[in-house]
Amino acid sequence: MATMSLGESIEVKAELIKKTCSMAMKPHKTPFLVDKSRSDVVFSFPGSWSPNDWFSHGPFGEIKIDRKLFPSLRSIGNDDEAIGRDEVAKVNKAFMDKFLAISKSLKSEVEKAVSERKQIVFTGHSSGGPIAILATVWFLENYLKPDPKKQEPLCVTYGSPLVGDRVFNHALRRENWSRFFIHFVVRYDIVPRILLASPVEKQLQEIFYLLKQRTTVRYQSNETASAFYVNVMRNESSVASHAACHLKGNTNQLLETLSSFIELSPYRPFGTYVFCTENDKLVVIRNPDAVLQVLFYSSQLNSEAEVQEVARKSLTQHMDYQTKLPRCLETQNVAYLDRLEDLPLSTDNIQSVPTSMILNELGLGVRARLCLRAAGEVEKQKFSNQKKIDSKKLEIEKGIQELERYKTMCMVHKVGYYDAFKISKDTKDFEANVCRLQLAGIWDEIIEMVKRYELPDGFEGRKEWIELGTRYRHLVEPLDIANYYRHSKNEDTGPYMATGRPKRYKFTQRCLEHELRMPTGSRSESCFWAKVEELIRTLKQKTFEDVKDDILNLESEVEKWIRSKELDRYVLLEESTFIKWWKKLPDQHKSGSCIS
Repeated sequence: MATMSLGESIEVKAELIKKTCSMAMKPHKTPFLVDKSRSDVVFSFPGSWSPNDWFSHGPFGEIKIDRKLFPSLRSIGNDDEAIGRDEVAKVNKAFMDKFLAISKSLKSEVEKAVSERKQIVFTGHSSGGPIAILATVWFLENYLKPDPKKQEPLCVTYGSPLVGDRVFNHALRRENWSRFFIHFVVRYDIVPRILLASPVEKQLQEIFYLLKQRTTVRYQSNETASAFYVNVMRNESSVASHAACHLKGNTNQLLETLSSFIELSPYRPFGTYVFCTENDKLVVIRNPDAVLQVLFYSSQLNSEAEVQEVARKSLTQHMDYQTKLPRCLETQNVAYLDRLEDLPLSTDNIQSVPTSMILNELGLGVRARLCLRAAGEVEKQKFSNQKKIDSKKLEIEKGIQELERYKTMCMVHKVGYYDAFKISKDTKDFEANVCRLQLAGIWDEIIEMVKRYELPDGFEGRKEWIELGTRYRHLVEPLDIANYYRHSKNEDTGPYMATGRPKRYKFTQRCLEHELRMPTGSRSESCFWAKVEELIRTLKQKTFEDVKDDILNLESEVEKWIRSKELDRYVLLEESTFIKWWKKLPDQHKSGSCIS
C-alpha cells in the first residue's frame, strides 16, 4: 500500500481527467464528440437511458465477440476450435451493437488523429463508457498491435457499467493493454454494478427515468430506487461471494451446487479503478478480483434503516462526477493498493493509519479486507508459480540439447531421427524416449497451470517462452508422432491430428500464431509426419485421384517449410518414410511435383 498523488499512481494529468470528465458528462445526440488540442484528440461517447441500449436478450445480454474483429480477445491456453472449445471473450451485445453502428464514422476520425501523431483518448460516462472501452480495444487491435511504435491510447470512463467477462480481462492483461483503461467510480454509484444483476425491464425503465431527470432524484425518496438497489445488491452478493470462495480456496459443495442452478452474471471488472469516497478521498486498485469485492462491500448498508438514503445516493452519485472529481483531484489523500496481501486489517499499526482511514471511508471493514488480501495472495501465488516454471527453463534447454545431439547422430548414419525413433532398436533411441517423456512432464505441468489460470495472465504472451515452446515443438513433436504410429495408436484412438495430439503442442503452436498474428493452424509444420502417416494409410484404401489434392497440398507445404527452414531437409533423405512413399506415386505426378 502507498499514499501518493493520483497523477503518480495512474500517470495521467489532472487537467486531462477534468477535460475528459467534462466531455463525458456533456449531453449530446451525436454518435461522439471530438476535441482536439496540441497534444491529444479526445473522443467522447454519450450515454443512453433506453433499456434496449443496455440489454438485448437473455438475463445478462452477453455475446461472444467476433474473432475477426477482436482476434486478441481469447484465452490462448483454453481456446481450441479443433475440439469445440471456444474460449473467446464475451461482451454485452447491446454495447457491442452500438459500437459497431458508429465504427465506420469513428474510423474516419481516428485515421485523421493517427496521421497527426497525437495521443488518442476515448471517454464516456454511464453507458458511454462501454463504447469508449470497445473503441479503445478496437484501436489497440488495429493500430497499436501491428505497430507498437504508434502513440499509445488512453481510455477514461466515469460510472461505466461492466462490459466483458473474465476472458476479456485475461486477454487485455496478457496483451499488457489493461494499463490503458482507467475507471472512476463514486462510492455508491449503482451503474457500475448494474450488469452484475439481471434487472426487470420495467424496473430499469423507471430507474433510467429518474436518472434522466437528474435533479428530482436528489430530493425524492423513491420505493422503486430502493427495490432496484436491493435487487442489484442481492445479485452482486451472489457474484462476489462465489468469487471470494474461490479466492480463499473454499470448496463449498453447496455453493458449487447452487451456482450450477443459479445463473450468475458473467461480467467482471478490468483495468485500473479509482474509487471516490464521500469525503473526496481516492482509492486506486488494479487487481480485478479485488475490484469486484470493493464494488460489493463499498455499497453495503450499516443497517436496514439506511436503504432509502443509500438507494437515493446510488442514483445521485452517478450524476455527480463533474462536481466531485475536481475536489478529489485537489486532495493528496490517495491510497494505492498495490500489495493487497499486506493490507492492514485494523488501525492498530500507526504506519497503516492513513491507508486504513481511507478504506474505512469506502466502507471496507475487516471482512472486505480479508477478501482483498485473498485476491492479493492469489495474484502473488500466480507469480510464485511462474517463478517455479521459469526455474525449469534450464532443464528444458538441457533436454532439447540432448535430443538435438540424438538428431545429429541419426543424420551421421543417413537416417532421419523420426525414422530411427520409430524403429527404436538402439540404446540411443531408448535414451531419447526417456528425455522426451521428461520434457513432456514439464510441459504438461505448465499447460495444466495455464488451463486453470494459475499463472499470470501475461505468461501466454512472454516471448522467451513462445520461442522456447516453438523450439521444443519442432524438435520433439515428430518423436511423439513416431511413437503414436509405432504403437498403432491410430487404430484405436484415431488419427494423431484429430484425437491424439497432446495439448502441449497445440498450446505452443497457438502462442506462436497469436504472436505472429497468423491464422489458427497456419504453423502446423511440426505435424508434418502425422500428415504423411495418414496419407500413407489413406492411399491404401483410396485411389491416387481421390487423395491427389491432399498430396499436392502436402508437397506445397513441404517446399514452403523447407525454404523457410521450418522443416529440416532430413525429411528428404532417400531412406526416409516420406521419400520411400513419395517415390511410389505415379511418375507423371512426380515429374511435375514442386519437390522433385
